[in-house]
Amino acid sequence: QGLLVGSGGGLVQVGDSLTLSCGAPGRTFSSYAMGWFRQTPGKGREFVAAMTWTGDNAYYADSVKGRFTISGDSAKNTVALQMNSLKPGDSAVYYCALALYNTYGADWRSALSYGYWGQGTQVTVSS
Repeated sequence: QGLLVGSGGGLVQVGDSLTLSCGAPGRTFSSYAMGWFRQTPGKGREFVAAMTWTGDNAYYADSVKGRFTISGDSAKNTVALQMNSLKPGDSAVYYCALALYNTYGADWRSALSYGYWGQGTQVTVSS
């Protein structure tokens, strides 16, 4: 089992809501940022949302801004993604990600900034 465990995916209808969760059960450590990415077959991993614990900054892809909300607990290294008004285009495997440190010039919208990943959870939005 990897460091991160994600959950909460499922099959929903257009307009429904879903909450994804991710954490590192049984582990105690400090991290700098956590985020969510998604991937569909034949495409690369796409940024969805991220947050840093310092400054409590949150970042969102334009495609989800206003519909998705990221939240987390830095002490527990857990992160959640509340997804509202889901669309068929949101269907994907969602991966949570974690960065232990802040590196100079880190772009929290880039998958390259994260060193640890969850196993992925499938979200399917049916029309």
